[in-house]
Amino acid sequence: MAVKLNATKREDLTKSATKQIRLSGRVPAVVYGKAKDPKNVSVDSVELVKTVRDEGRNAIISLQVENNSVDVMLHDYQIDPIKDELLHADFYIVNMSEEMDVNVAVRLDGESKGEKEGGVLQQPFYEILVRAKPNEIPEEIVIDVSDLDVGDSIMVSDIKVVGNYEILEDPDTSVVSITPPTTEEDLEADDVDENAEPELVGAEKDSTDEE
Repeated sequence: MAVKLNATKREDLTKSATKQIRLSGRVPAVVYGKAKDPKNVSVDSVELVKTVRDEGRNAIISLQVENNSVDVMLHDYQIDPIKDELLHADFYIVNMSEEMDVNVAVRLDGESKGEKEGGVLQQPFYEILVRAKPNEIPEEIVIDVSDLDVGDSIMVSDIKVVGNYEILEDPDTSVVSITPPTTEEDLEADDVDENAEPELVGAEKDSTDEE
């Protein structure tokens, strides 16, 4: 079920009007979609942040634009890096009967056996691309790592799909692995290698010639 969010049309697109919108606690936004004319709107900043926090990044939002309602997803947003405030949001109109490709967050569950033995957990990917209808997009993909030992890894092909979605990543891609711990011998070997003088080309031959 889509969560509701109220929006107000924006007619004045000047910088001064946009600034006033932000000062009033709202976020300028645009609504667009396939074969749809873009519409400029604004939404309450706190309500938008709360919606994404509670429902997830891929939540279906029923955007109420005056007397009309449209199903959208938050496609993109910009944040002021200094004030940490929302500056702009893009909403994409979705067709609930049509599949779409989206990135879904990966969450690792548990502490692996390998980590308990000093191994180091490596997670190259924090999101996985999936294809699904909008209301079947998983909020997150949870991977249990508790049985992973040192040297073990979980590939895309190992992920158990729970629900009606398709993973689009290469099946042979490693999602998480446990590498051996770095030992004192490894560190000493690195120090030796860093301090070793480069071998002179032909040095052995010259020494033999002198004998």
